[in-house]
Amino acid sequence: MITTRILEDLKNSIVELDEKKAVKAARELISQGMDPLQGIEKGLSMGMVIIGDKFNRMECYLPELIRASNTFNAAIKILEPEIIKQGKQRTRRGVVVLGTVKGDIHRIGKDILAMLMKTRGFEVYNLGEDVAMSTFVNKAVEYNADIIGMSSLLTTTMPAQKDVIDLLKEKGLRDRHIVMVGGGPVSAEWAREISADAYAETAEEAVQMAVEMVSGEKVAGSSS
Repeated sequence: MITTRILEDLKNSIVELDEKKAVKAARELISQGMDPLQGIEKGLSMGMVIIGDKFNRMECYLPELIRASNTFNAAIKILEPEIIKQGKQRTRRGVVVLGTVKGDIHRIGKDILAMLMKTRGFEVYNLGEDVAMSTFVNKAVEYNADIIGMSSLLTTTMPAQKDVIDLLKEKGLRDRHIVMVGGGPVSAEWAREISADAYAETAEEAVQMAVEMVSGEKVAGSSS
């Protein structure tokens, strides 16, 4: 069936890191009158799930993840104008603000998470590195964020994660946002100690937790 084949081509273009194949399949989907949202959700995003799983198992690395993201975006450029023309909206799971905490300039893990969250339907605001606690809180309010994600790669900057949570409490905003923490020295024990909602060891695990938490399902291992 042609629909199935096109969706498979979209999915496989991501896995094969083949931008030309992605663009060709996206154009064919439109010419066949298929739903462009279906192409994203049942084709491209499925491929990103596979790539994310492979990255998590160390079967591929950052360069491949970046190429997969570029392939995804190449197809999206073809499909999104058609979505807008049809007056449709992509499924949006929620809004996320992400950043590396004050005093820390590491970015790779955070940027991988931002990339994966976007491909799973989240609207992501990447605040960058060395982010002040007030910036996390103010941007979360400004964007009406469902999730605040904080990364720390240095033990000396870990307390900044607690500072953000304390500021949320001080302003009476703690219950409005899910707080997720991660980074090399961060642990589930630390997350519980500072009253974060969740800790994830890998970017893919963080995405899965985020999906479950915004859907109202209980995430095993998360603290509240």
